[in-house]
Amino acid sequence: MGEFRTLYIDMNGFFASCEQHENPALRGKPVAITAVDTNSGACVACSYEAKAFGIKTGTPVWEAKKLCPQIVLLPSRHRLYVRYNLRIGAILDQMAELERIRSVDEFQIRLSGGATEQAGAYELVRAMKARVAQEIGPAIRFSAGVGPNHLLAKIAGKLEKPDGCQWLSPRNMPDRLAHLNLDDLPGISKGIKAKLFAARVWDIHALYSLDPRHARAIWRSVEGERFVRALQGEDIPLVSTERHGYGNGKVLSPENRAIPQAYLVGRWLVEKSTARMRRDGRVASRFTLTVNQIPNGTWSRTIKCEASQDTAYFLDLHRQLWIQFWRRVRARSAISISVHLGNVGWHGDGLDLVTDQHYA
Repeated sequence: MGEFRTLYIDMNGFFASCEQHENPALRGKPVAITAVDTNSGACVACSYEAKAFGIKTGTPVWEAKKLCPQIVLLPSRHRLYVRYNLRIGAILDQMAELERIRSVDEFQIRLSGGATEQAGAYELVRAMKARVAQEIGPAIRFSAGVGPNHLLAKIAGKLEKPDGCQWLSPRNMPDRLAHLNLDDLPGISKGIKAKLFAARVWDIHALYSLDPRHARAIWRSVEGERFVRALQGEDIPLVSTERHGYGNGKVLSPENRAIPQAYLVGRWLVEKSTARMRRDGRVASRFTLTVNQIPNGTWSRTIKCEASQDTAYFLDLHRQLWIQFWRRVRARSAISISVHLGNVGWHGDGLDLVTDQHYA
């Protein structure tokens, strides 16, 4: 048995690639996918041709048009992307053990036999890329990462994009990641980064050298110990966790405190939250809007709704609550706002999902 246990597949510009495959006239052109068809929205995905202009996930539509006047903007069709996800997953599962579908554009594969050696793993990746190109189309590409566990394989999959393949193990760690910042690693949030800095852990080398028990103390959770052990190459199994909601909040800058501008910021927060929820394959059946306003304090309301992951549906609920807020409070400005999608469940768990025509 070789040193590698996990192969991580990360689809390249997946939503845009699906659209380019569906419409060959879009191939080679800058394409961005938007949550809603409006200039106040943001790009939820983009092709590598668009990324060359500096456009990325989260770029406002108006800014994308400014950066690339010829960009093609398309509404998100999530059901289409899920169908491609299932087709790709079926191909991968025929060639190796598909351990987990991590999101709509990421797959985790358990390696065995000759594929646990570097040469065998790379040969498997080449064969997988060839089959996806042949059975689906050349517009659908992916990068791959090989490692002794899911964390190192996932990080390796981000090192060479698009269409690359890299490996990580104790043989080339931590030097191979020395050019990265701490928060470039999956699982290192701003909060965890601040805790690491407070503990004088400034870079990848220092993080890699941590005693796992010290990491547990820094994180104030066993997850810190698990993270560092995985970074050091141990085969740490994933632990299922139950997430209760998705949300975003923002303290408003002075130019966005007037109610019309605050409302648009709220729409942006809804788009971010629903995009994260869809990536995780989840749905929500409760929506909450909270507004801290001047001078009337905090206003918050919750709507129970049908299970959905559709941006347009939650944007409509967001609008309904803003109307309630305005009629009741008549505030002139807001200090901060937050949105929360609650009572989450898994997509396809027998729920009657609310979907938009964009996803049909």
